[in-house]
Amino acid sequence: MQIITTTEQLADFCDRAAQHPFVTVDTEFLRERTYYSKLCLLQIAYPGDGDETAAIVDPLAGEGFSLAPLYELFRNPDVVKVFHAARQDLEIFYVDAGIIPAPLFDTQVAGMVCGFGDQVSYETLVRKICKAEVDKSSRFTDWSQRPLSDAQLRYALADVTHLRAIYVYLSERLKRSDRESWVTEEMAVLQGPRHLPH
Repeated sequence: MQIITTTEQLADFCDRAAQHPFVTVDTEFLRERTYYSKLCLLQIAYPGDGDETAAIVDPLAGEGFSLAPLYELFRNPDVVKVFHAARQDLEIFYVDAGIIPAPLFDTQVAGMVCGFGDQVSYETLVRKICKAEVDKSSRFTDWSQRPLSDAQLRYALADVTHLRAIYVYLSERLKRSDRESWVTEEMAVLQGPRHLPH
């Protein structure tokens, strides 16, 4: 399991990720005590099977740690940024750095267009597309606490590793059914100003 705690490690991972057509991204955050969500953990993966293709980024690692390499990747127009139910994730990045990752693909929106139902859960897509089950034992973790256990970190990382196969399946299905433009239109709405904090 790759845990990134320095800007240099993050830059190295993002350089490798930028060589691929897409990355999958998820965040764990804390909202109870603050008006805006506090980013506590970020998971990111690119296509492939090795341990080096997925990482946990710890934004609470220390004063000198900068997410700038990640935000540079988020601005890269050649790499699709894949999320599930992206709205809160986008809000975090917009508040923190004033950016919205683009191009964007939300598997919840794509799942709806492909007939999996409105607001389909990540667990449902994992079960139906990947034929796997998501371990829910760490769902109510306080992600601001350190250290996090291996079980908690594995739970977090699973949010982006299965997402790779889900993205490939949904994007191919959209192409076959000629519905890509439907998702593109929804992504434009999701990235628009009315969904972002003022």
